[in-house]
Amino acid sequence: MLDSQAQAGAETHAGGEPPRETLPDTKPAIDVDASLQALDDLDTKGLRALWRKLYRSNPPARTRRDLLVLAVGWKQQERAQGGPSGATRRRLANLSKTLEDDGDLARSRAVRLKPGAKLVREWHGETHTVIVTPDGFEWRGQAHGSLSVIAREITGTRWSGPRFFGLTAKSKPAGMKEGANG
Repeated sequence: MLDSQAQAGAETHAGGEPPRETLPDTKPAIDVDASLQALDDLDTKGLRALWRKLYRSNPPARTRRDLLVLAVGWKQQERAQGGPSGATRRRLANLSKTLEDDGDLARSRAVRLKPGAKLVREWHGETHTVIVTPDGFEWRGQAHGSLSVIAREITGTRWSGPRFFGLTAKSKPAGMKEGANG
């Protein structure tokens, strides 16, 4: 049974479209600026309650008020305007787990190559193309398990394969300035 307001709305719009508020999957427009400004007027208790509503969990016990404002404001903006993609969320979760486990994010930043990708490097006037395969790499029609093996064959010296093909940044010696030749 409909309450009196819904009945009145249904009568007013009988035979036509229902009012916008009752359409399924329609979210009311959120005034993000106004909701962010309203956070300044909330005390810590109100911010913690809003956190619980938005995040569906309790905020950390001793979180400062300014951090509560930032986190609640970010979540409100995310809901109104959309958040990071699923891939970005997964990447952030992986980085967080790595940082929590051993604190070493350098390994997480390693480039991950998909089969079919081509790595191209010119060395002494000759262009070398390596194709990434599910089991390793292919160069000159031969399978290799390591880029370093390929780099060694190309140069005749020991090289880091990922560095040779530009997949890792070359570290600068201490004291070297950008653009300085040594």
